[in-house]
Amino acid sequence: MAVGFHITAAILMLAFAIVYASDPSPLQDFCVAIGDADAEANVFVNGKICKDPKVVKPEDFFFQGLNKPGSLSNPLGSNVTQVNVNQIPGLNTLGISLARIDFAPYGLNPPHTHPRATEILVVLEGTLLVGFVTSNPAMNMKNRLFTKVLNPGDVFVFPQGLIHFQFNNGKTNAVAFAGLSSQNPGVITIANAVFGSDPPISPAVLTKAFQVDNNVIKYLQSQFWWDNNYP
Repeated sequence: MAVGFHITAAILMLAFAIVYASDPSPLQDFCVAIGDADAEANVFVNGKICKDPKVVKPEDFFFQGLNKPGSLSNPLGSNVTQVNVNQIPGLNTLGISLARIDFAPYGLNPPHTHPRATEILVVLEGTLLVGFVTSNPAMNMKNRLFTKVLNPGDVFVFPQGLIHFQFNNGKTNAVAFAGLSSQNPGVITIANAVFGSDPPISPAVLTKAFQVDNNVIKYLQSQFWWDNNYP
């Protein structure tokens, strides 16, 4: 009886271990495994290689200038100043980063996703119309839009990976700060990715996907798609 109990307990422990085991969250778009023949090649890790602690200095945990507004001289009328592991090396492995978002009147941070992070945004100045769209629902149902008008002091959360946007619907500049749950959250701006990729996606694919005339797709692909994210 005791032997049977111990075997059952061991099986249950192994089952729980399998249930809770998982791959680490990716910290860049992909991490392709190298073959045995490439063992001597340069290795790209999932994240960044750690610096020797003996040579770490305070500047590795420091960033200066987030009090200064970003340039708004672009067609979108917005500027995202990123503060992630590329600006603060000490953020490596800590799973957190920050961004300042400046808006001109009627400026837009266009529909985009963060594939590796949830975002929490707080408005400091101005008024923002914000929202996110859910992932594809069951058949014959539509993606749901969650939207809200935010005033100074208001906070809104954008779940990881979902398409979201922020629009300054006021007549004055607006400022917001965002915290993100990854040292390197990534940004995919939907219009830029779909219509501005290099090489371009076949118009036949986009014409079918969007159910529009081929000339519409060619026009959209001929435009310059601005990136408002800056380090």
